[in-house]
Amino acid sequence: MKKILLALFGLSVLSNAASAQEGTDDFTRLVHGQDSLEVSSVSAADADSAYVRGDYLTAIDIYQTVMDTEGISATLCMNIGNSYFKLDEIALAILWYERAYLLDPSDDDVKFNLELARTRTVDKVTPKNQLFIVVWYRNLVAALDVNTWAVLTLLFLFISSGLFALFFLSGKVSIKKISFVFGFVFFVFSILSFIFASTQRSNILNRDTAIIVSPSVTVKSTPSDSGTDLFIIHEGRKVDILDNSMKEWVEIRLEDGNTGWVLRKVMEVI
Repeated sequence: MKKILLALFGLSVLSNAASAQEGTDDFTRLVHGQDSLEVSSVSAADADSAYVRGDYLTAIDIYQTVMDTEGISATLCMNIGNSYFKLDEIALAILWYERAYLLDPSDDDVKFNLELARTRTVDKVTPKNQLFIVVWYRNLVAALDVNTWAVLTLLFLFISSGLFALFFLSGKVSIKKISFVFGFVFFVFSILSFIFASTQRSNILNRDTAIIVSPSVTVKSTPSDSGTDLFIIHEGRKVDILDNSMKEWVEIRLEDGNTGWVLRKVMEVI
């Protein structure tokens, strides 16, 4: 029974990683709004060359074409963000930096560029105070990407299985004690890694945040132009999506808990 449970746990980890990859594929379709594009012979090196020449629009086009043919990645998203930043399109730069961070929250360059771009926005957001355990958990989850957490889960599970096997097979009491303790420790590590991988997978699949891309947006009390004006937010502001069911309007929430409705066209989903 224990072997069956371990096997099922391992299969769930593999399924988690596969689902995360499917999530990045869906991510690509969401970003470009279509299922496929004609394969091009251009490469990321061509985009890099255009970027060095200062031809940032061409660099963006090539990076996106490479993304369509080779798949989305944090590096490509960051490069697109860098190109928009050079064009002084700060909201779009933040959008692509956020997408890069979503795919690989462990990348220090992505985090640095994102924070730098945020300093160029009108709205200066003061983060809410959070419990230490919440901050610690989020930082730990963001320490590695989803695929690395999945690999670590399998590795810890394999080591744990070997140690438990040694516990059952060994005739020495001292070896039994040591193998059981360390087997249990590695099994706990595998569970934690699995939870972290699942959290990142959920973040990739359930994209419920967006970036305001219009210069200035008046947030309404109801999904109607006749609704009461609540407050104004500016481009580059990150918002949580509460209700995405309507065709033209989306209910959003800010970091401070304020909620309201904005037109769908003023924002881009991360």
